[in-house]
Formats: sequence, structure tokens, C-alpha cells
Amino acid sequence: MVVSFKVFKKTSPNGKITMYLGKRDFVDHLVHVDPIDGVIVIDQDYLKDRKVFAQLICSFRYGREEDEVMGLKFQKDLHLASEQIYPPVANKASMTKLQERLCKKLGPNAFPFLFKLPQNSPASVTLQPGSDDQGKPCGVDFLLKAFVGENESDRTHKRSTVNLGIRKIQYAPPKQGRQPCTIVRKDFMLSPGELELEATLDKQLYHHGEKIAVNISVRNNSNKTVKKIKAMVQQCIDVCIFANGQYKATVAAIETQEGCPINPGSSLQKIMYLTPTLMSNRERRGVALDGQLKSEDTNLASTTLLANPEQRDSFGIIVSYNVKVKLYLGALGGELTAELPFILMHPKPDVNKLIREDSQAAVETFRQDTIDQDGPHFKPSEDPIYEDFTRMRLQNS
Repeated sequence: MVVSFKVFKKTSPNGKITMYLGKRDFVDHLVHVDPIDGVIVIDQDYLKDRKVFAQLICSFRYGREEDEVMGLKFQKDLHLASEQIYPPVANKASMTKLQERLCKKLGPNAFPFLFKLPQNSPASVTLQPGSDDQGKPCGVDFLLKAFVGENESDRTHKRSTVNLGIRKIQYAPPKQGRQPCTIVRKDFMLSPGELELEATLDKQLYHHGEKIAVNISVRNNSNKTVKKIKAMVQQCIDVCIFANGQYKATVAAIETQEGCPINPGSSLQKIMYLTPTLMSNRERRGVALDGQLKSEDTNLASTTLLANPEQRDSFGIIVSYNVKVKLYLGALGGELTAELPFILMHPKPDVNKLIREDSQAAVETFRQDTIDQDGPHFKPSEDPIYEDFTRMRLQNS
């Protein structure tokens, strides 16, 4: 039987250091985060008694690059982990299966590394820039860096440095939660009776691209008249580094007068459908998107799940969603509003889905041969098969 596996490869400009990584999306399971395991291939003749280090960096940009003047920077880089790759240090952790396969194929100049993301580290999120904004967008991203130097704090040179972006992501929980439902009432001064609004979603957990059904029930026991109804999906963004860093962006909305006016003593039962997508919010500045790798399309940011809401990373961006329903009663009557929180995420993908990569990283396919017990005359091949790609989209195999 022949087993193929693909890895991401990125080489320094001078070609002396090459980083291999099995994947670029690392999943936060709330109780633990996938370890980052890879291999670095080094040209030892180039080093000349220098060392090679690998670092895991979390970069948080909270302001525009064009506003950085007089040495002011709106970016903080957190070094989450650092490791000396060469010369190898004693007491290293045992290699993973991926690292064993890569070291076997790449030879004695291949050295493994293993990093673990902190459990409460922020998820990869990007805030969509405006059409006239330039430079790197605001948000949180992660970077794997390998470089040559005398020590881990040594100044790096671009020609002997490898930078490979990765993402920390979350997938939807396997089970649905409680169905969101709320009832709000409003009474009026010097007027008898009250106006009642009941709003219900068909479920709590939605996947990106799914249609959200909002069931609206209005019972008008007041002497006011409902003129129109509006339903919208709001993306709630909390930039934790700022005390007042919370804001909301409407990513889908629908307004109707069908069934209106709702006169005193009457009622209305109605279902409204909303589909929040990035396609309808391309030009909206400040909308949160899932962390983006270069030359790769993305989508609206997924809901941020927290194991402990009290332990928020100060350099994180927390994203949540709710459906807001409004009844408009005219200039004197005001409004009646109901809000329903829900979860918007990606489902956990199949194991057989293809990996992604950006235009600067090449992908190599290695072939590992194992003995097929049903074929006693099977002769394993020892030569790897190399396939180079400039870009690959996520798709079903």
C-alpha cells in the first residue's frame, strides 16, 4: 500500500534554510491546541559556528501602518516560544510521525522542532481594511520564524530568515445548544395595554453560508400601530486591548412592511430569512474576518469560543453574533427591540480534505511505502515523488 502525505515548504532567500510544515491551520479544542510540529533543513557549511533558532510569534496590529509617525508603532509582537534548532540540544521531545517521515526522506541535515500554542492565546482574526487603506490590516496573526544568529535575540537578516504564516482556528462544536428564544414587552405612558414581541431562531449553531430563519410573533394589545419590521445580523467585535474597544457591524439585514400596519388588537406571525456572508460586506471597513493567509480567500470571522470567559487574552479579538429584531411604531411610539445570540462557525472538516498554501510556499508530496500483507511480492519504492504547486484551494478530495 502506498501512503502519500503533503507538506508546506518555504526556503530562505539565500537557499540555506528550508522549513517544512505538515499544516498551517492549528485547531483550538478549548481543552488543548494542536501542537506545531515541523522540520528545518540546514546547510551546515553555511553556518560557520553560528546557530539556528526557531520562534513562534503572535503579531497583534491595532492601528493603521500609515498612521505610524515619529517612531510610534501600532503593532505588538509576542514571542510565545523559542527553540534552538542547531546545534541540537539535549532532552528534546520525541518526534511525531510526520517528523520521522520527513527526517527519513530529507537526510541528516533535517532537524525537528515542536511548539505548543498557549491554551488562552487569541484566535487568528483580521479586521477588514477600507478601500483606501494601505499596509498590513489590523488583527491577530501567527508566524513561524527560523533564522541564523549567535543567540535567539540576535538581529535577523532577511536573506537567511524563513517566515511562514500559520493560523489558530476553531471549529463548530458537534452538538447544537438550546434554541434561542426571547419575549420582550413594551408598555406606554398614559396608554393601556402593551406590545409583545416574541422572536425565535430555528437553531443555535449555524455554519458559514447557512440561511438563518427568524420566527417573529407580534401581539399588539396596545393602542399603538406597528409601521414596519426589520431584522438584522450583527457582528459584535471586542478588541480586548482597549477598555472601550467594543463595536458592532451589521452584516445582513432585511426590512419589510408586509403584514403592516399591525393595528391595535391584532397580531402577526412571520418568518424572515437572513444569510450573513462576506460577499455582501466586501466594502465595509472594520468587519472581522477569519485570519487570512496570503493569496487566499476568507470569510466572516467565526464565533470565538472561550473555555473561561474571564481569561481573555489582552491581545485578542473576541467575535460574537446576534440577530436583532426591531418593530417601528412611528415618531411618537418609538421602537421595540429583541436580540438573540447565536454561533456562526465552520464545521469540522473531513480528514481527507486537501491542505492550503500561499503563493510563496511550495508543496511537496512525499510517498511512503508500507508493506501490503495481501501482496507478498510487493517491492517498496524508496524514492519520493515531488510535486510543486504555486497555489492550492481547499477542496474535497
